[in-house]
Amino acid sequence: MKFAKTLFVGCMLVAFCIASGQAAEKVYINGIDADYPPFSFIDKAGKPDGLDIMAVNWIAKEMGFKVRHQPTEWSAIVPSLKSKKIDFIASGMTVTPERKEQVQFTVPYYKTVMVLVAKDSSKMTVDQAINGSLKWGVQRGTSEAKWIEDNFLKKGKTFKLQQYDSGPLTMEDILNGRIDVAAVSTASAEEFMEKGMAIRILGPYGQPDDEYAYAVRKDDKELYNKLNEGLKKLMATPYWQELKHQYKVH
Repeated sequence: MKFAKTLFVGCMLVAFCIASGQAAEKVYINGIDADYPPFSFIDKAGKPDGLDIMAVNWIAKEMGFKVRHQPTEWSAIVPSLKSKKIDFIASGMTVTPERKEQVQFTVPYYKTVMVLVAKDSSKMTVDQAINGSLKWGVQRGTSEAKWIEDNFLKKGKTFKLQQYDSGPLTMEDILNGRIDVAAVSTASAEEFMEKGMAIRILGPYGQPDDEYAYAVRKDDKELYNKLNEGLKKLMATPYWQELKHQYKVH
C-alpha cells in the first residue's frame, strides 16, 4: 500500500512537471505588416502568409521554438518591439542607421531597388516626378518615407507627400487619381502588377538599395542567435530558393 502511494505521488509529480514545462514553453511573437506582399500578408483564409512568414516557420522548427505572427501597425512596430509587445520583426524590414540605433539586425536576406510607380497609362518620367509639383504617396513608417523627407522635401523639392497605412492603400489612390506616383520596393511593385493593378514602374528615384533583415531587441541575445543561425541555415537550403520562386522574389 505504501509503495502504491509512493508510486502515485511520483507519477503526479512527473505529470505536474510535464504540464508546467508545457505551460512555460516560450512562444515568440513576430510583429508583421499584414499588408506587405509578397513578404507578409493575411491570406483569404485569414492566416499569415508570405516569404517571411514561411521562412520564420521553417527557422522556428529548425531551431526548436514556437512562433506566432501578429499584425502590428508598421509606424509603431519598433516601439512595439522595444516595449515587448512583440519579440522580433520579420516582415520585409529595411536596415537603416536610425533603426540600428534601436534594434539588433540579423544577417540580411534580401536586397531590393526602390522605385516610383504610376498608372500604366502615365507618360511621366522619374525626373518629372521629382522636379514637378505633383502628389506622391508612400507607406507611413518606411525607410522610403524618411529618405524622401530628408533628401527631397527638406532640400526644396515642391511635390506633396501623402503617407498611408499600407502599400495597397497607396496603390488604390494612384488608380483613382488622388496621387500621381508612389515610392515602393521593386518586389512590391511587381506583386501589385501580378495581382492585376494597372500600374507601371517608372524607375529608381535615387534612394540606395534596401537590405532586409530580421530585428530583435538589443538585449535579447538568445533570440538573436536563434534567428541569425536559423536564417543562415535556411538560405543554404534548396527550400530557400523554392520560397523565393513561390513568392516571386528575385
